[in-house]
Amino acid sequence: MATLGDLGVAAGINILSALIFFIVFAFLRLQPFNDRVYFPKWYLKGLRESPTHSGAFVRKFVNLDFRSYLRFLNWMPAALRMPEPELIDHAGLDSAVYLRIYLIGLKIFVPIVFLAWAVLVPVNYTNSTLDMEKSKNVTSSDIDKFSISNVPEKSQRFWSHIVMAYVFSIWTCYVLLKEYEKVANMRLHFLATEKRRPDQFTVLVRNVPPDADESTSELVEHFFLVNHPDHYLTHQVVYNANSLANLLKKKKKMSNWLVYFRNKLSRSETATRPLTKTGSLGLWGKKVDAIEYYETEIDKLTNQIVEEKERVTHDPKSIMPAAFVSFKTRWGAAVCAQTQQSRNPTIWLTEWAPEPRDVYWPNLPVPYVQLTVKRLIMGVAFFFLTFFFMIPIAIVQSFASLDGLEKVAPFLKPIVEVKFIKSVIAGFLPGIALKIFLIFLPTILMIMAKFEGYISLSSLERRAASRYYLFSLVNVFLGSIITGTAFEQLDSFTHQSASDIPKTIGVAIPMKATFFISYIMVDGWAGIAAEILMLKPLIIYHLKNFFLVKTDKDREEAMDPGSIGFNTGEPQIQLYILLGLVYATVTPTLLPFIIIFFGLAYVVFRHQIINVYNQEYESAAAFWPDVHGRIITALIISQLLLFGLLSTKEAASSTPFLIALPVLTLSFHRYCKGRFEPAFTTYPLQEAMMKDTLERAREPNLNLKGYLQSAYIHPVFHECDEEEDHESFEKEESESVIVPTKRQSRRNTPVPSRMTGGSSPSLLDVEELAQP
Repeated sequence: MATLGDLGVAAGINILSALIFFIVFAFLRLQPFNDRVYFPKWYLKGLRESPTHSGAFVRKFVNLDFRSYLRFLNWMPAALRMPEPELIDHAGLDSAVYLRIYLIGLKIFVPIVFLAWAVLVPVNYTNSTLDMEKSKNVTSSDIDKFSISNVPEKSQRFWSHIVMAYVFSIWTCYVLLKEYEKVANMRLHFLATEKRRPDQFTVLVRNVPPDADESTSELVEHFFLVNHPDHYLTHQVVYNANSLANLLKKKKKMSNWLVYFRNKLSRSETATRPLTKTGSLGLWGKKVDAIEYYETEIDKLTNQIVEEKERVTHDPKSIMPAAFVSFKTRWGAAVCAQTQQSRNPTIWLTEWAPEPRDVYWPNLPVPYVQLTVKRLIMGVAFFFLTFFFMIPIAIVQSFASLDGLEKVAPFLKPIVEVKFIKSVIAGFLPGIALKIFLIFLPTILMIMAKFEGYISLSSLERRAASRYYLFSLVNVFLGSIITGTAFEQLDSFTHQSASDIPKTIGVAIPMKATFFISYIMVDGWAGIAAEILMLKPLIIYHLKNFFLVKTDKDREEAMDPGSIGFNTGEPQIQLYILLGLVYATVTPTLLPFIIIFFGLAYVVFRHQIINVYNQEYESAAAFWPDVHGRIITALIISQLLLFGLLSTKEAASSTPFLIALPVLTLSFHRYCKGRFEPAFTTYPLQEAMMKDTLERAREPNLNLKGYLQSAYIHPVFHECDEEEDHESFEKEESESVIVPTKRQSRRNTPVPSRMTGGSSPSLLDVEELAQP
C-alpha cells in the first residue's frame, strides 16, 4: 500500500513528466515547419498562412527569436482569453459545452474540498482506530488516518459525515440544475440563430415497406405527397454503396504509393527506377517496376469503380428501404420527425436526419430489422468483455498492494524493500499499468457501436461513451476496490470468520484512495499534458509531408487535427467526478488531485479546441442529458456506498438518516428530466415556425430545392465525380500546347471524416442518380 512518501515520489514523477511535455510542446509549436500540426484549425478556416513561404532559409524551419522561448507558457492565458460566444462561433456549440463539463467539476469540487478539509479531515485524523487495527493484521498507511476508516465504530462523529453528505449532495444538485438550465438555453439559442443547414429540413425515414408496383423512390414520393402535401419537397433514397466506397479507398491507397514512388524517383540522384513486390504490403511476390505497377493497378481500379457506380445507381437491389426526405419548411420537417406516420408503428419510421457531416454512411444499408439482433449480440459481448477484464485489473491491484503480497510471498521482500523502488512501484506503477491496459478499449467499444448499426458519428460516440463509462464503473472503480481489498486484507480474510469479512471490507474501501490518487496523477496530470504534445499527428504529418505532399491540397489533407473524442474524454471526466463524490466524505485527501486535473484539462482542451481540433459534426450539445444522468448516477453511488460503509461501522443511530438522500436525488433527476430534456430530444414547433417566418421575410426567392436535393447524396458519388473531373482536367492539360492552363487547388478543403472517409458535400446533378 502506498504511503505518503510513495505518493510524493509518484507526484514528483508525474509533475516532472508534465513539465517536460509542456517544455517540448512550447519548443515544437514555435518551429515554422510544425505550424500546420499545432494550428491546423486556423489553416482550415483560411485565416493563417504558412510561415515557411518567406524569409531566410533557416527561418523557414527554425524559430530564431529567442525571446519567444522565454514565454513558453503564454499559450495558457491565450487559451482562456477567448469569450464563450466567440468560442461557439469559432468551434461550435458541441465544443463549448464539452468544456463546461470540466467547469462543472471545478464548480462542484472547489467548495467541497474546503468544507471537507475544514470539517471532515480533523474529525477523521483525531482518532487512533487504525493504530489499533494494525495489531489485527489489517494493512493501512499513514494517509488512511485522514479517512473515515480512522473513526471508531459506533462513534457520534459519523453525524458530521452524514451532514456533509447532505451538504455535498445539495450543492452538486444545485450546480447540475443551473448547468442544465444554462446548456438548454444555449442549445435553443444556437438552434434559433444558426445558419441554414440541410438537417433542419430533412427527416430520415426507414423501414419503407416493399411494393410490387412501385420502386422505393416512387413509393417514398407518393407516400409523402399524399400525407404531407403542403410541405414535402424532395427526397434522396439510400444506396448500398459500401463496395464502391471500398474500391475508392483502395484506389486512394494505391495513389498514395504511386505518389511516393514518383517522388522517390524525382529525388534520386541516379536514374534507377524504384521496384516493389506484388504481394501484400510489398513484402513478398514478384519484383516489378513500382511506378508502372501502381499505374496499372489504378487503371484497373478506375474501370472497376465506373462499373460499380453504374451497378449501384441502376440495380434495384442496391437501393435500401430508407430515404432522406426534405420539406419546404422546418415546421413540416419537425411534424414529420416527431409523429407516427402509419397505423402500423413498425413501418415508415421517421427521425431527424443527422447533418451530412454526421452521417455514418456504412451503416445506412443495415436493414432495420437486424438492429435489435445486432445490439443484443453486442450486449452479450460487452458483458463478457467487462467480466474478463477483471483479470488484468487484479494484476494491477497486485502491484498496488505490495505489503499484502509480502505477507503471502516473502521471496519478493528483498526486491520491494529498496525504498525508492518500493515508492515507484507502489505510487506510480499501478496507475501507469491500468492506463496501458485501457489503451485499446476505446477502439474496441467503437467497433462494437458500429456493428450495432448507429447511423451518425455523434450517436456512435455517445454509445461508445456510455459503455466506456459503464466499463470504468464496473472494472476501474468497483473492480479495483474489490480485488484490491482482497489483496490488501488477504491475511485477515484467511484468519477470520465469514461474519467479520464485510467489516474488514468496510474498513479497507477508503484505503483504495491511494491507488486512485496514483491513477489520477498518471492519467489526469501527465496524460493531459501529453495530449497537447500531439506526438502521433506530428510524426504522421511529417511522414506524409515528406513522401506524399505535392500540392497545397495534399498538405491540407496531410494535417490530422482530430476532434474532441467525446467517446473517450467524457467517460474519463465522469470517472473522476465519481471518484470525487465517493471519496469526498470518505477520504477527502483525494479531492485536491481531482481539482488539479479539472483545472489543467480545462486549459489544455480549450487550447486544443481553439487551435487544433476540427469537429467532425455539430449536434448542438445533444449529449448533455447523458452527461447529467451520469453525474446523478455517480452521486447516488456515493450515497449508497457511504450508507453501506457506515452500516459496517455499526452507526445504527445515524445511518438511517441517509436513506432519504438517494430518494431525494432521484426525485431531483426526474424533475430535471421533465423540465429540460425535451429541449434536447424534440424541436419545438413554435421555434421552427419563427425561424421559417424570418427566413421567408429575409429571402423570399430562396431556391430551397436546389439547396437540399444534393445534400444527402452518398459521398462516394461526389468523390467519383471529383476524380473524373480531375482526370479529365489532367488529360486536357497534357494535350494543351498553345494555351497552358493553371488550376489553383482549393484552400479550406474540409478534412475527410476519419470514420467514413467521405468529404464534405458538393453540388451533384441528382438526375444522374435517378431510377431507370
